[in-house]
Amino acid sequence: MDIRTLCLGLLTMGDASGYEIKKTFEEELSHFYEASYGSIYPALTKLTEEGLVSCREMAQEKRPDKKVYSITPMGRLAFMDALSKKPGRDRIRSDFLAILMFADLLPARQLSRLIDDRIDHYRERLAELDDCHASQEETPAHQFVTGYGRAVYQAAIDYLEDNRHVVEGEALLSRASAAG
Repeated sequence: MDIRTLCLGLLTMGDASGYEIKKTFEEELSHFYEASYGSIYPALTKLTEEGLVSCREMAQEKRPDKKVYSITPMGRLAFMDALSKKPGRDRIRSDFLAILMFADLLPARQLSRLIDDRIDHYRERLAELDDCHASQEETPAHQFVTGYGRAVYQAAIDYLEDNRHVVEGEALLSRASAAG
């Protein structure tokens, strides 16, 4: 699903500013989708130009007016049409996994630290999902998506803990054979 479609989807849940949409990407959607202001605002502009979203300015005290976006009936139809399409395959981009492809070139201590840091990172993500879950009332769909995110992070932690010896052992052997 592209950023434009996700913005439409978020607007089906209620009117929102670009800032509020960005916060949703940083919180509820962060475990499976990233979006920057540089992609959100152009998407909202294009959706507005296409008549799928309307925009109104709201005055704020001691701040510039904020733009609040609403989905139009035509936008709702476009979003429902997008939901009926088969989703593309999941794409995983991981600098961590790319580095581990060359684990045998890393010093064992650096490799162990890298794995420890990634496990810590996944634990932090789990805590963030728990905090997000506790701080708001979730729909069953939100509970499902959050639960899926939790399962993925927990599985990653379990895999790293159970299998780190594979690459750590290889790194030690590579270093020993290079030294010998």
